[in-house]
Amino acid sequence: MNAWPRVRLGDVAEIERDIVAPEAIKSGETYVGLENIVSGGEFTNVGSVKSGELKSAKFAFTPSHILYGKLRPYLAKIALPGFAGICSTDILPVRPGNRLDRQFAAYFLRQPEMVELANSRSSGVNLPRLSPNDLADFEVPLPPLVEQRRIAAILDQADALRAKRRAALAQLDDMAQAIFVEMFGDPAANPHRWPQQTLGQLAIKFSDGPFGSNLKSSHYVDEGVRVVRLQNIGVGEFVDNDRAYISEAHFRSLQKHECRPGDLLIGTLGDPNLRACIQPAWLDVALNKADCVQMRVRPECADREYVRALLNHPSTESLAQDRIVGQTRLRISMGRLRELAVPVPPLALQRRFGERMACLAATKADALKAQQELDTLFAALQHRAFRGEL
Repeated sequence: MNAWPRVRLGDVAEIERDIVAPEAIKSGETYVGLENIVSGGEFTNVGSVKSGELKSAKFAFTPSHILYGKLRPYLAKIALPGFAGICSTDILPVRPGNRLDRQFAAYFLRQPEMVELANSRSSGVNLPRLSPNDLADFEVPLPPLVEQRRIAAILDQADALRAKRRAALAQLDDMAQAIFVEMFGDPAANPHRWPQQTLGQLAIKFSDGPFGSNLKSSHYVDEGVRVVRLQNIGVGEFVDNDRAYISEAHFRSLQKHECRPGDLLIGTLGDPNLRACIQPAWLDVALNKADCVQMRVRPECADREYVRALLNHPSTESLAQDRIVGQTRLRISMGRLRELAVPVPPLALQRRFGERMACLAATKADALKAQQELDTLFAALQHRAFRGEL
């Protein structure tokens, strides 16, 4: 165990909240929202904004900052920008001083123990946030700068292996979309002139979750029947890192919203506005929340793997654009989604696609297992690094 001093983060770094008013945001300014940072710190789909496009104040940041996502801190959205810009106020720009290496600090804050600590100190049930003061109170080890940089370099090398694994997984996702286009063509163009039916016609059950007082955050309990929320619906996959439950007794009063393995779960709010996954076999019963549409596919009409891939194709969202409405939060209602007409290829062809997706899913499962093992090893390496054992 090392004898490094431990200091408050706020004593060796500034949590800078330099407000940029909406009217001061220039066209072409680089903007980072929480949706542009993935867990672990990579950026995705970062772009520029037009003058007048953003309606609320933002924070300014530079390449000297760490961008720390304070909303839902358990997601570990902690990134190192190589560029200047503005960010959502749910992201705190942290500028390390001359005693703290930026890379070292970012790795320290991303380690599982610190993510867990941040989550335990956050407040708010539905939208937990870590306050800047609580972040400033975190204790960080402070070895000499040369040692900080040595540790950061070792972790960089190990993290590069994880990045390669993530890239391989992304290629598998790209392959799935390529197979879809090869077999069926672009859904919006429908080059094979497949007949069209509405999503409602392809479904045995098409149901939104309970609204309003029927299901509130105060109904959540520690265990019981799983509630499927928007954050659980990824593009093609069920995301299991944010769990909520209601009691069996409350579920019985809402049983018409019951979801079963194999049901399609469709997110109609968020990014992207239209995305779908299949309820996994291990989740034997669940309840979908509002804006999470459940679709039980009619097997004599369609294959659920085909419908899942169809709903996740970017062209399908473009088909639904005139059905997506809202002022500040764009969404597509269940009723509007039900009436969306989509191409319906021959069922035998859809099933062949499902078989190919099953093979691809098995390959992806092996790759995910390898990635999880690598992540576990990396977490152990981080733990040793910050105890001075490298």
